[in-house]
Amino acid sequence: MILSTCEYIPNKKISENLGIARGSTVRARNALRDLMAGLKSVVGGEIEEYTKLQAYAREQAVERMVEDAKNLGADAVINVRMTTSVVMQGACEILAYGTAVKISD
Repeated sequence: MILSTCEYIPNKKISENLGIARGSTVRARNALRDLMAGLKSVVGGEIEEYTKLQAYAREQAVERMVEDAKNLGADAVINVRMTTSVVMQGACEILAYGTAVKISD
């Protein structure tokens, strides 16, 4: 599956627009991560536990978007974007979305 943040794929022709492909995940913090983050906030620096949690969530959202695109019969997803929203205190949603397309050479 080709993913692109552009409106096109170089040297390819978009032959069909199949609609929006999307994938999301909701992740919550946990007590151990919060404890480690609290300690880190005292001394400053990157809170690696949250960085890893967000990275995993982004990857999962993209994987789910790709699966949605495959279910639509797509060869690629263009205009890929991501967004985050707070669902409740301590939990956020990561959403990956784009336009599923069929391509030809």
